Amino acid sequence: MLIQEVSRYTHLTKKAIAYYIRKGLVSPVVLENGYRDFTQEDMEVLKKIYVLRGLGINVEEMKGILQDSSREALQKTCARQELKSRQDTRRNELLRDLALGKPYAEVELGLQALELQKTLGQRMVEAFPGYYGRFVCMHFSRFLEMPVCTEEQQEACEEVIEFLDQMPPFKVPKEVEEEMAEAVSKIRTDQIGDMLEDVKRSMEEPEEFLEKNQEIIQWYLAYRQTEAYQNSSAGKWMACMKEFQSASGYTDVFLPAMKKLSPSYREYCEKMKKADEKLLERYPGAGKL
Repeated sequence: MLIQEVSRYTHLTKKAIAYYIRKGLVSPVVLENGYRDFTQEDMEVLKKIYVLRGLGINVEEMKGILQDSSREALQKTCARQELKSRQDTRRNELLRDLALGKPYAEVELGLQALELQKTLGQRMVEAFPGYYGRFVCMHFSRFLEMPVCTEEQQEACEEVIEFLDQMPPFKVPKEVEEEMAEAVSKIRTDQIGDMLEDVKRSMEEPEEFLEKNQEIIQWYLAYRQTEAYQNSSAGKWMACMKEFQSASGYTDVFLPAMKKLSPSYREYCEKMKKADEKLLERYPGAGKL
């Protein structure tokens, strides 16, 4: 199929199609008369490009997405876009504050917090795979809405950056990775946010949470001890994640540095510890899982 027909089929201009050819996203056969002959596969790639371009994805990200059948590249791009969207919203809020008379010095502190969130958030997305990266980024970025003011915070920030830049890859068996990727691929950003809020509420009133969710908690704790769970993709994923967190320094380096960096994260961890104590009081066996 020649470029004019391809242009009608894909809704891309001939100039745009030529651009994506130069960038190596498609490689149609060049005929003896100099015309390019596009296969059905070429046209399907260009249709995907049309969608990705409309969603604001740049060419370099497109390359990764089009070459990745696991959708991990899409997950990372989605996380980066979500992070940027939240930062744009916060930047607009700071602009409104400035317009309403807030001192430049206070707005500057807000911008410094945004820069910290961007720096660490992007590194988290790149360091952790797929959905895990989205979740980690959304979880920790909530605690990075502050500027680095003390020497201890600066040292902690450098520790976090060094850990994320040098973190070994999180590896799981391929079949587990594929099954988990399929299972979480339809989880939306707002659903992740809801899960994080549910965890937060459970920590605020742990006894009330344990009482209201007694049946599901008992079922889950019992299921975690079964062979069916241990052989499931979720069970294998959790086992790999525990091993990774222990061996990589996530538990001994990253989390303590985050506590030093962010007062709000330190407070969160203290509440989590108290909530875990309440859980163990009612379900002593939970500590062995």
